[in-house]
Amino acid sequence: MDRTVRTVEDVLALLDGLFASESEAGRLATGDGRGFWDRFYADRSRSVPFFVSKPDENLATYLDQGLIAPGRALDLGCGPGRNAVYLASRGFEVDAVDLSPVAVAWGEDRAHEAGVDVRFLCGNAFALPTTELTGPYDLVVDSGCFHHLPPHRRVSYLALLDRVLAPGGHLALTSFAAGAEGMGSELTDADLYRERELQGGLAYTPESLRWIFSDLAEVELRRMREEPPESALFGVTFLWTALFRRGAAASGEARPVDDRE
Repeated sequence: MDRTVRTVEDVLALLDGLFASESEAGRLATGDGRGFWDRFYADRSRSVPFFVSKPDENLATYLDQGLIAPGRALDLGCGPGRNAVYLASRGFEVDAVDLSPVAVAWGEDRAHEAGVDVRFLCGNAFALPTTELTGPYDLVVDSGCFHHLPPHRRVSYLALLDRVLAPGGHLALTSFAAGAEGMGSELTDADLYRERELQGGLAYTPESLRWIFSDLAEVELRRMREEPPESALFGVTFLWTALFRRGAAASGEARPVDDRE
């Protein structure tokens, strides 16, 4: 008989185990998914949309419009580092973390080729010690990490933001959009636990994102804009893009946004 639950983290780890591990039909799990992502990133020549060395169009737009400014940045689930390298080229001091050492090695190669400094960290962002993710960060970027988390790990995610995001700092988030055909599971949280499978990622509505991040002030929430192949930016319409700010928004800062954009 095993009685190991004593802390909240023990409960979260127990729930992690409800989802199929990477060894079972290649399904995604939390914490032990490194092997899956290593295989995913192993062939750099594969035709995967976000393998391109281009930053997200919304991230570039935030900078061009003055919604964010250079400072300390953290790229969560950075993959091969396309956004991290871009931010470093725009004057940010960047830390970038990913579970996969294969992805991190690719990101390091890209940073070297671009002639920029990015501090890459390999590991689970929720488990890295405070000496690694030191904070505070003026900007936290998440381009596709959040929607791969099971529901209970939103607790860990919000706790991490609370710890590392500076007062007045921003979260720039992209996630699967509910209603986008073939992109992201729209099962309820309860049904995800019944199925015990993340189905490749979770789709969100604007209302659910606003509720989850309701402790932050919304600056913008819209669909990512489509970018043509020749563009210097990455953009696909099956993602939501959101910019949230820690602390009360200044008068007139947040503006009405049409969720149909």
